[in-house]
Amino acid sequence: MPEAMAALRLSRSKVYDLIRSGSLPSFTIGRSRRIPAEELRSFIRRQIEEAA
Repeated sequence: MPEAMAALRLSRSKVYDLIRSGSLPSFTIGRSRRIPAEELRSFIRRQIEEAA
């Protein structure tokens, strides 16, 4: 989560909002939420394409 927050330059609550909305896929291991690096890159690519 901290790496995703830093990469996106967003707060923890905004990243969780993206996860809840289904915009940013993630999974849980124990009590830890994980966002695969490829999913993060895909999310960023989609955001760039939508902004263009």
